[in-house]
Amino acid sequence: MKSEFVLQAHGVHKSYRKDRIEVPVLRGVDVDITAGKVNALVGRSGSGKSTLMHLLATLDQPDSGEIYFQGQRIDNAPRARRDAYRNHDIGIIFQFYHLLPELSAIENVLAPMMIGQSLWSYFCNRREARKRAEAMLDRVGLLHRASHRPAEMSGGEMQRAAIARALMTDPTLLLADEPTGNLDTDTGESILGLLVQLSREENLTIVMITHDDAIAESADVCYRMQDGLLETKPSSLQAA
Repeated sequence: MKSEFVLQAHGVHKSYRKDRIEVPVLRGVDVDITAGKVNALVGRSGSGKSTLMHLLATLDQPDSGEIYFQGQRIDNAPRARRDAYRNHDIGIIFQFYHLLPELSAIENVLAPMMIGQSLWSYFCNRREARKRAEAMLDRVGLLHRASHRPAEMSGGEMQRAAIARALMTDPTLLLADEPTGNLDTDTGESILGLLVQLSREENLTIVMITHDDAIAESADVCYRMQDGLLETKPSSLQAA
């Protein structure tokens, strides 16, 4: 029977070394991410939120513990499987956008498709890929800026382009690391509203890292990071 949890972490530990000192960051984290929900991981700066996201995205590996995607262990999978997981199964949104400055908005959105296919395969499917990229930009309200480079866009527009890029491969879930942290209040609320709307309308699972309790209240489930562990509580949406 298919699990209701799309992403799970069991007993995850992670430490970093600074000179001869070992600094523990995660001390046995357990988390079950329910499909189709907005999940907020909230905590102060340095609490380990971003470290956990990097582990969930297989950008780093835990010292111990296990991470599962759709019931299959992913943290110790072969490199090719982990690469495919990041390119096809998940989308990642960063606080500082990480758009390539020399590319236009639509070229940035097309990048995951270019990376995930052979040159010949992409060449054969380039028209369909461009149509999808245009559709993703339209979905986030940015089609009119398709030919603009990042330097020609506002912070909110760059984040919308980053969201469109993350959606390009039709991922099962989005991992968003402080997606509103580099934006002014009004723009941040607009981006947050877009993410919640995407989850509701497309049954998209979202894991959102934030230090802002007000943002976390927009989630279905709120996990609080403290002392390297997570505690969970229902958000106001669940309680309503």
